Amino acid sequence: MSITEPLHTAQPGISTRSVHSGANPESHTGSVVAPIFQTSTFMMDAPGQTRAGFDYARTGTPNRSDLEQVLCELENATFAAAVNSGTSAEVAVFSALLGPGDEIIIPRDIYGGTYRLLVNEYERWGISIRTVDLTDTEALAAEISEKTAIVWVETPSNPGLDIVDIEETARLAHAANALLAVDSTFATPILQRPIELGADVVIHSTTKFINGHSDVIGGAVLAGDGSTCARAAEVVERLQNYLASVGLGVAPFDAWLTRRGIKTLPVRMARHCENAQAVAEWLEGRPEIAEVLYPGLPSHPGHEVAKKQMSGFGGVVSFRTDTEARALSLVQNTQLITLAESLGGVESLIDHPATMTHLAVADCELSVSPTFIRLSLGIEDIGDILADLESALAASVQTPDGVSSGVEAPVSDHSLSALKRPVATV
Repeated sequence: MSITEPLHTAQPGISTRSVHSGANPESHTGSVVAPIFQTSTFMMDAPGQTRAGFDYARTGTPNRSDLEQVLCELENATFAAAVNSGTSAEVAVFSALLGPGDEIIIPRDIYGGTYRLLVNEYERWGISIRTVDLTDTEALAAEISEKTAIVWVETPSNPGLDIVDIEETARLAHAANALLAVDSTFATPILQRPIELGADVVIHSTTKFINGHSDVIGGAVLAGDGSTCARAAEVVERLQNYLASVGLGVAPFDAWLTRRGIKTLPVRMARHCENAQAVAEWLEGRPEIAEVLYPGLPSHPGHEVAKKQMSGFGGVVSFRTDTEARALSLVQNTQLITLAESLGGVESLIDHPATMTHLAVADCELSVSPTFIRLSLGIEDIGDILADLESALAASVQTPDGVSSGVEAPVSDHSLSALKRPVATV
């Protein structure tokens, strides 16, 4: 299926919605682009009577509403909350939908910050955490229980790009009266719509591909309708009640920037996917590379599932080098590709998860190999990207593991908050 194909023939195509949903000309002046409503409060027409549904910016703004509208329409959701970070989106889900004594099942490959959040903040409130290989539905069927409140899925996962069968996982979760929450950041609604496959909740770090320009921090929580999720009304009510009590909403300017980014999301995702496929195929032919992980490769164990539930394979390629020294050297020898955390921007970024984004899981079973590299492909010309990788590989250190190469590991201030202790539940 083309990534620009309409989801339903009765509504405009996804590219049309990306441009126009929640982006009508401003009514007072006719401005084609909505203004930024940089205000903390709104005048009322009478006590308790709002003019356009807004009273105080903590609970809602026109820019936030515009962003939530387009996210709903792209994801085929009935509820969306645009919040101030991807982590805040997780906080909203965990706080609204978990309680003392509940269990959450998480995948074996998971963003380090999610794991740190659960262990440091939610485990102490009596919530238990169980790690399961969610690419194996039989393993999930064996481990899920009446205590399980949420099955938490990343697909594609960060950083290993595991692919989880959303439809089958939803079936197993619902049979156990658990909710399925899917972090679909790497796919965006352009490539994958989990609610259509039975997910109860979808979250995004809109910082990444959805905004796409590396200039905003944001997140989103979305929930479905009763046609796919039997407990949709309950989920929406609990999320609404929680979010009304806390100040997690995205700021007007950040909402405006993210809404602007979405206008080009389908076009950008097509280029991200195209570049990622080319880089993955190129890396497979390199002797310095021990393994390439990209769902678009037939060699990827989740390739067939990805073909079934995605309309493109995403803009992230992960791979392992032959030695740790080469990995550390490689990420510091690219010139066009920037060594930085995050992903999904128009510029290509390279990450060494073991010392950067996934340092929080360094001392537990979910640790990432130091030979592992995550590469977010931007929209640059593919020839320039490949030339940069070729040059960096040529300059990379070739000493065996365990032998000092004189290359120091990059250190991330963002990731240095270590866990209090590793999770023991497997």
